[in-house]
Amino acid sequence: MSDQEAVVNITVNGQPVEAAPGEWVIAAAERAGVYIPHFCYHPRMNSVGMCRMCIVDIDTGRGPALQPSCMVAVSEGMVVDTTTEQTRKAQDGVLEFLLLNHPLDCPVCDKGGECPLQDQTMAYGPGESRFVEEKRHFEKPIPVNDVVYLDRERCILCDRCTRFADEVAGDPLITFQGRGDQTQVNTFPDLPFASYFSGNTVQICPVGALTAVPYRFKARPWDLTEVESTFPNPMGDRVVVQASRDQVLRYQGVDSDAVNWGWLTDKDRFSFEGMASELRLRTPLVRGTPLGRPDPQGSELVEASWHQALTLAAEAIKAAVDGKGPQSVAVLGGARLTNEDQYAWARLAKGVIGTDHVDAQLDDGLPAHVVLGLPRATVNRACTPGGTVILLAPDPKEEQGTLYLRLRHAVLNDGVQLIELTPRASGLSRLAAFRLHHRPGEAAAVAAALVGGDIESGPDGDIGGVPAADVAAAAAAIANRADKPITVILGRPSLAESAGFTVDAIAELMGFANLLSAGGRPGMAFLPALHRGNALGALDMGLAPGLLPGRTTLADGGPALAESWGSVPSAPGADARGILQAAADGRIDVLILLGADPLGDFPSRELADEALKNAGTIVASDLFVNPSSAIAHVVFPAAGFAERRGTHTNLEGRITSQRQIVTPPGTARADWAIATELARLLGADFGFGTPEEVWEEIARVAPSHRDLSLAAIDAEADGVVAGDSSVAFSLPEAPTSLPPVDSYSLRLVSARRMYDRGTLVQNASSLAGLAPTAALSVNPYDFSRVGVETGADVKVISNMGEMDVPVVADPGVPRGTAAFGYNYPDLDVRDLLDPDAVVTDLRIQTR
Repeated sequence: MSDQEAVVNITVNGQPVEAAPGEWVIAAAERAGVYIPHFCYHPRMNSVGMCRMCIVDIDTGRGPALQPSCMVAVSEGMVVDTTTEQTRKAQDGVLEFLLLNHPLDCPVCDKGGECPLQDQTMAYGPGESRFVEEKRHFEKPIPVNDVVYLDRERCILCDRCTRFADEVAGDPLITFQGRGDQTQVNTFPDLPFASYFSGNTVQICPVGALTAVPYRFKARPWDLTEVESTFPNPMGDRVVVQASRDQVLRYQGVDSDAVNWGWLTDKDRFSFEGMASELRLRTPLVRGTPLGRPDPQGSELVEASWHQALTLAAEAIKAAVDGKGPQSVAVLGGARLTNEDQYAWARLAKGVIGTDHVDAQLDDGLPAHVVLGLPRATVNRACTPGGTVILLAPDPKEEQGTLYLRLRHAVLNDGVQLIELTPRASGLSRLAAFRLHHRPGEAAAVAAALVGGDIESGPDGDIGGVPAADVAAAAAAIANRADKPITVILGRPSLAESAGFTVDAIAELMGFANLLSAGGRPGMAFLPALHRGNALGALDMGLAPGLLPGRTTLADGGPALAESWGSVPSAPGADARGILQAAADGRIDVLILLGADPLGDFPSRELADEALKNAGTIVASDLFVNPSSAIAHVVFPAAGFAERRGTHTNLEGRITSQRQIVTPPGTARADWAIATELARLLGADFGFGTPEEVWEEIARVAPSHRDLSLAAIDAEADGVVAGDSSVAFSLPEAPTSLPPVDSYSLRLVSARRMYDRGTLVQNASSLAGLAPTAALSVNPYDFSRVGVETGADVKVISNMGEMDVPVVADPGVPRGTAAFGYNYPDLDVRDLLDPDAVVTDLRIQTR
């Protein structure tokens, strides 16, 4: 600690230690290499001193006394001794009391072998118990939800799980009940521990009281091998992947200070079940006989060798290029791959085939110039004490769970001011300083007023459906904190409206950002909250129209890259919607799908269906057979997470390593290897034999990754944030035009939920049943206006279709708006979405 004013000097076991003001003794001692045993203390939660195991001798100048080190802050000249006889006796006594009612079932307990209670009893506890009476008994185990079981006999009442649920997750659904020796942890009657983050309580439980259903009785810690890796989600959560007998059995969160702090969502934690599904692709598939050409006339997919499948795909690509030119080949998807996979496919598409019809996003993200052209924030910047966060994105609790946890902590503990600029309430709404829930398509008007524009209200005294007084108050609050960082969490708040409305709002905010920068203040930066796992890496690697690897454009980086690749496209290609429209029109002879399922995921199902029917040859690389790959002509089995090596780029641009621990199923291969072999069959030799060789080329040719070695990435505990972008944010030529509101209609908002009908969720047995059934949410004010009652089944009609759905009251939905989740397992909102309209209006009829 170089700043002497921020140092408190203490002595721990005779050694001088420098501590930070306000730091707990237990934390300062641990940094100095002195471990103090504990159960209830956790560095990411408030201290409560429940277990008393961390009692040590502390002398603050009045003489030594036994005190809990997790509840005493350091002070100048403090002397701490963890080795005195009275300390040892106190710790011995605490353990004896904890073991009075604890069952001696270590041989059948999932925590056995990694249990802090076991370890500390051996190191600090009595050799035997003096307690001979009957221990207390509870029914066990009991499910607190679908993925977590509770054994109350093992619980030592450390308060970790209850504090996590309340303080960290904001879901206080598990708590202490009873009194005396009958005190227990449990859920409320008929109310399960319905949290997206319940699996974290299993990981932090210091005994075997909470166990994860997917891991129960599967392995012992000494049976497991493990590697530290990066989970392929937008946050790039750091995890430990544990496996036994070539099968992944568990993901555990790693405390990365820059990213996830050790937390994971249940969706990510238990998704390994999906990766181990019997439905995984194991061999290549081709349509028709394996020795013949693909048969587009509807024959079945049959197993083939890799040579046969690669040859058929290469011949189809070559025929398309020779017949109609490179523009007759297009690539969709790739946002869930590693950076190395993405680079290899980008080089194949743009450097070998010559097409720029490439898009990793399926019309559910933001334009590349928006994501790469704005000043980039980090999660830690967004959580700067006293700063301001503007949420212009979908609900982080539903789409980026660990980002939600970080933001929640920042608001509650660090004084961060949260302003919601969204079309409906989010999981953070209760903590937001200002909730500016606007009507669909009217974010730009609110944003303009928010950052200093004229606050002109409509006839109802509102701006975009938000009371003008609320907007004015929020604008004043932003101005009052302009000396602190302002971070905009940026995404697509609703898939039922055009991305142009979000871009218009960004343009308004950018004007204010430029003023702040000119004034020498911290300014405004943007954190892109895109949906797909490695979408930022896909953009960095050039899997987008008009882009090349290294965050550069065809015009700026093309000449230099052509020296390495041989050639690059001369003009930008089409995005996902343009690609599917071209396929629907019969202009795409080969459509390559990289883990993409347009039939199941693209906002316009009608366009996706028409495109895949009219595409000449469809080549898919995927983990599973999904609705789109089921009608492909060639299907490659791809290696997934923990089955391949590579790197990942999170929403900050932070690059971290992904490591392999198990072999892919069957003959599945990593995508970089598939792309490299296809290039060889098309006459280009990439020279890649390992993913490390792919990265070496990335570091050589990509400007933003220049000279960034894998060794340098691994040397940093939290990875490395990539360099700046040469892509410039371009203002829209004109604001997106918004049609007038029909007084008889409700304007639709649609966003994703944590659990849906996604392929990986539905193939994970513990997660598949967690997806909610569909319901239309409407503001209570609109119930009387529309003439329906909550819970009733209604007919919802748009100009694209109609469906019967139950309707529920939700005050978090603005008046005149209806909210319907995207990708429900039972009803599909795409039956209502108008792909040619900037917003979708609904009418409700009673049945």
